Amino acid sequence: MRTIGVAIPIPEPWGGQLQAYRESIGDPMAELIPPHITLVPPVDLDPAVAADIEEHLTKAGSAVAPFVVHLRGTATFRPLSPVVFLALIEGISGCERLERAVRSGPLGVDLNFPYHPHVTVAHELDDDVLDRAFTDLATFEARFTVDAFTLYVHDDAAGWVPRRRFGLQSVVRS
Repeated sequence: MRTIGVAIPIPEPWGGQLQAYRESIGDPMAELIPPHITLVPPVDLDPAVAADIEEHLTKAGSAVAPFVVHLRGTATFRPLSPVVFLALIEGISGCERLERAVRSGPLGVDLNFPYHPHVTVAHELDDDVLDRAFTDLATFEARFTVDAFTLYVHDDAAGWVPRRRFGLQSVVRS
């Protein structure tokens, strides 16, 4: 089995800034998990279906038009889950459309919680570190166009490795 995930990577310069921040607060997963907005959480698949998955993702991308994401400020899932994240103030509906297209067919996995697009900046750390991340990034802001998403494959040593990028484009209907 191979573990995959599908996500929107956070572009530079913000991706590198967020990566460095997670490392600075001692997040042990920072080097293994690039900053992203999850579309499909980790799922184990037989490598024999890789071509089918990539075909599905190509079709999903062709069904969704590019959209803008605007990240601003922090929020948290506490006390339910020890997570601090960057909030989307624009682009939620675009992420939801893309998530529905991607998390269907062969990737129609069930979620433990309702889909909520966000960018994790601190996860499963001590409360004081979560509080610090919440405060430190309260004024963080980034705005970018999402015109693609990425299929990641998990490697035990390297973490989440990008496998393939899939472009977005609107479907023209006559």
